Amino acid sequence: MPRKSISTNNAPAAIGTYSQAMQAGNTVYLSGQVPLVPETMEMLDGDIEACIHQVFSNLKAVCEAAGGSLDEIVKLNVFLTDLACFDSVNKIMASYFSEPYPARAAIGVAALPRGAEVEMDAILVL
Repeated sequence: MPRKSISTNNAPAAIGTYSQAMQAGNTVYLSGQVPLVPETMEMLDGDIEACIHQVFSNLKAVCEAAGGSLDEIVKLNVFLTDLACFDSVNKIMASYFSEPYPARAAIGVAALPRGAEVEMDAILVL
């Protein structure tokens, strides 16, 4: 099955040896997004809720570059350095998604790239 790299300037550039997303058939695998601001490639200076919004904005931009939308995400992984922030994820996620919600995992981790408090990756089916 042919693979296609997905890239957009509306989301942070890859900061390592990976693509923003890879498409195989009608499935798109989105790399993890942290709250980097695409225009500056700097971490968002804000509270956890602002950071969660930035991550969803970054994921949305990659979905759109693939020809899809957040609504077509079937699996979302959320990584948090503090699981006490999970209520904020739920509240904010409800403003980006409607039922049926994607399948999801929430994982507590010791650290994330660039000192982020939240990172998300996803699988999108076009």
